[in-house]
Amino acid sequence: MRSDGDPVSGDLAVDEAFDSSAQVWDLFAEVFDRPSVDGKGSPLSVTVHYGQNYDNAFWDGTQLVFGDGDGDVFERFTKPMDVLAHEFTHGVTQFSAGLNYEGQPGALNESVSDVFASMAKQRSLSQDAASADWLIGEGLFVPGINAKALRSMLQPGTAYDDARLGRDPQVGSMADYVETTDDNGGVHINSGIPNRAFALAAVAIGGPSWEKAGKVWYDALTSGEVTADTDFAGFATATLNSAQRLFPDDPTVAGHIREAWEQVEVLTAEAPKPPADPAPVDAVPVAPVEQARRVAVRRSGGFAGMTRTGELDLDGDPQGAEVRRLLIQADLSRFVASPPSADRFTYTVALGDWELAVPEQDLTPELHQVVRIVLDRSGAIDLD
Repeated sequence: MRSDGDPVSGDLAVDEAFDSSAQVWDLFAEVFDRPSVDGKGSPLSVTVHYGQNYDNAFWDGTQLVFGDGDGDVFERFTKPMDVLAHEFTHGVTQFSAGLNYEGQPGALNESVSDVFASMAKQRSLSQDAASADWLIGEGLFVPGINAKALRSMLQPGTAYDDARLGRDPQVGSMADYVETTDDNGGVHINSGIPNRAFALAAVAIGGPSWEKAGKVWYDALTSGEVTADTDFAGFATATLNSAQRLFPDDPTVAGHIREAWEQVEVLTAEAPKPPADPAPVDAVPVAPVEQARRVAVRRSGGFAGMTRTGELDLDGDPQGAEVRRLLIQADLSRFVASPPSADRFTYTVALGDWELAVPEQDLTPELHQVVRIVLDRSGAIDLD
């Protein structure tokens, strides 16, 4: 609907996405000498109005994709400019360090997107680190939700506290690191730890966040020291090395960065052990669909990192027979999942003690119908 040089389209989501993409493009091109996500100036594609009442935004490996929100909890995802900057940065990470989207590397992947989103927002507002609010997704919630934003980088866990949503679950210290199978190992919860480290470092260093702290983070991400499996401690070490390399005549930069990582206990705490490897996909046992009496669906992840749950009585619910038929047609025991993808949902389908995690992009038509029916029947959002 709109390309470079075109006038305003009149479609609010289109024009918001166009303006925001220009701001984040300029941040990377002008400050970090990186035109586009790949650094080669490749055209950037953005899709808006994705799906129907779709409450998410994601990078799909080739383009940025935005839903209009459900109108119940979330407004359109093009509204806060830092949401687009966040998804753009997932592309930058893909073409640089390639951080895996699970566990600590996944939380770093999320944090890097928040870090550069905050820089893009602050630069667009001509703010320095000390005067910035360090909020991500401000304005994303509909009126009536008790929230100032979706995440707070400087004070993780304080962005919202609402009767419907619960309290912001983000953590800001390794002492509170969360082990979970939801959201690819809690990538949106534990990302608060490196988020806070960057915010603390940028404020302590002073000036605009993109001038020193931001250049250190970008250099660490792209220098080759950070790889797909880098954990928090490895990334912290990379930032210290970058600070010393970029600012050899100003040791306070590396000093403030070290202090920030120590404050969030990354450089002083023993890193949690990664969870055990899941069973191979070819070892998934046969789903007990015929014998099951209830089916439960849990949706986790997405840009918001929230979890939504629902259950359906296969024997007593009017749609139970249809759901059972769909589950049989889906042949879950033969399912093979693709690797996790940035900010895509993950659906866990459970029949008693049997369960299967299905990335959003791998939903078959039958499973898409199952999760839609079960979650629509519940309508509840649960952060536990």
